Amino acid sequence: MTDIKSMTIEELKTLMTELGDKPFRAKQIYSWLHEHLVTSYDEMTNLPKGLREKLKAYPITALETADVQISEIDGTRKYLFRLSDGNVIESVLMGYKHGNSVCISSQAGCRMGCRFCASTIGGLTRNLLASEMLDQIYRIQAQTGERVSNVVVMGTGEPLDNYDNFLRFVHILTEDGGLHISQRNVTVSTCGLVPRMNDLAEEKLQITLALSLHAPNDIKRQELMPIARKYSMDEVLQACRNYFEKTGRRITFEYSLVAGVNDTDEDAEELAGRIRGINCHVNLIPVNPIKERSFARSTRQAVENFKIKLEKCGINVTIRREMGSDIDGACGQLRKSYLEKTESEK
Repeated sequence: MTDIKSMTIEELKTLMTELGDKPFRAKQIYSWLHEHLVTSYDEMTNLPKGLREKLKAYPITALETADVQISEIDGTRKYLFRLSDGNVIESVLMGYKHGNSVCISSQAGCRMGCRFCASTIGGLTRNLLASEMLDQIYRIQAQTGERVSNVVVMGTGEPLDNYDNFLRFVHILTEDGGLHISQRNVTVSTCGLVPRMNDLAEEKLQITLALSLHAPNDIKRQELMPIARKYSMDEVLQACRNYFEKTGRRITFEYSLVAGVNDTDEDAEELAGRIRGINCHVNLIPVNPIKERSFARSTRQAVENFKIKLEKCGINVTIRREMGSDIDGACGQLRKSYLEKTESEK
């Protein structure tokens, strides 16, 4: 089935020719889908009725809102969207002074198995299409009436494990004819799929690459992240250096602090030694406890100490501001509670 919302303008031109219509219609359809965010052909009022009828053979991907939780603390909105096959995914809208930021999912479930993450507990169900990634942003923008200016691909899933759909998503999101969000305002997070990181560097996009590092050495990283058994820390850090060389974009290292596991002064010193010389920024994340795991979050003092230690070593570092802490704000939590509820009702 042709996924019309994932098509480029050139692909739409080809489709128009196949349907016996004029290629210029492609740009009109593209604008309706990606700029006006319509969900039906009947809304495409400048298309001939005959073409609209033919196009109905190509369903428009449109997500259905299954649940929305709104934080009373900071207004963060957590969306649960239902896909056409019944799978559910989640997205988060966060309002900042510099604009609205949306965190989207790239897969339904995840197969990376990171031990502190709720997203991966049920494994991978399937990859999302480019249209399903885009429509998380489109539905949020349509429902709130506010423009989204920053997009973070950091929700459920490993984006580089869905590489081709992810690339298509970035192009449609950032190029003319759609929302036209600057590539510099798009961040992709990876747990460290080295070959794909190197492929992405060759694309020479201006998106920010965020590596989920979470440990100062291979032994600790392997305890937390199964992918670390496949690619060593030296390999992932070399891929980060390569990305910076090819794109000029500073790397972000995501570091989830787990009490007694990776949050000591020694860990901070070792981490600083490993990443020194890389043009980077470290984002410290107090881990969200999940009931299936025994991990506890580091104390506020331990997080602060870790930050100070890194700064003394000359590393640029911030502590992630918690958004939506009174709702199922962490990756995978809302989806997981929804799946548990529907399972118990069967």
